[in-house]
Amino acid sequence: MAETILEIKDLSAGIAEEEILHNIDLQVGRGETHVLMGHNGAGKSTLGNVIMGSPVYQVNAGQIFFEGEEITKLSVDQRAKKGIFLSFQNPLEVPGLSLEAFLRNAIREKTGKPVKIFQFKKRMEEVLKLLDMDASYVERDLNVGFSGGEKKKAEIFQLLMLEPKLAILDETDSGLDVDAVRTVSKGIEIFQKNGGTLLIITHSTRILDSLTVDRTHVLVDGRIVAEGDGSLVEEINRGGYAKYTQEQNS
Repeated sequence: MAETILEIKDLSAGIAEEEILHNIDLQVGRGETHVLMGHNGAGKSTLGNVIMGSPVYQVNAGQIFFEGEEITKLSVDQRAKKGIFLSFQNPLEVPGLSLEAFLRNAIREKTGKPVKIFQFKKRMEEVLKLLDMDASYVERDLNVGFSGGEKKKAEIFQLLMLEPKLAILDETDSGLDVDAVRTVSKGIEIFQKNGGTLLIITHSTRILDSLTVDRTHVLVDGRIVAEGDGSLVEEINRGGYAKYTQEQNS
């Protein structure tokens, strides 16, 4: 069994008086790929944001551990420095800050050391080539004027440049055309093959076609109601979530 990198114990969380997640228990081993599935509004994105430490949400009960250290009260930037990465359904636009400058700053903050420009640029070129992305991407203001597909490609580019210990990918393939899905999937597959740990949040399964899934979790109304291996993804593809919704409401 792989060493546990992320452990969530009896977690309940929400916004103000509205509790969205209820008694979540979850363990992710180092190097594993876990998939969190559920219908829209089930609480999947909330869980990703809570793991990342978003101040929008408050933890009402329970604990989050990363590499054995409790991080429940740590800020977003502190968790990022420890090696947690979260992609967004709708990445923010940052006028005046190029993708290249953003990454330089992020790497400097993560390592606490100055970025060696030659090595940094060489690595950028390698990753751009791996993803078949045009070099002009890195010169553009972060996400400004990017299409939906370009924003998602830029996030996968960031993922491979930052090399986090744990990547939480939230609906990364949502709304993408076939070519964009291919690029994004390729990047995720590279990250997985390099030993990266993944928690993929999705209600679709296109992005999983080229990946080995170790564990699948089904979220209904803020509760994990079923768990299994990769075959559970195929079961949901065939039958949807009705079975689990009915069980939760019965």
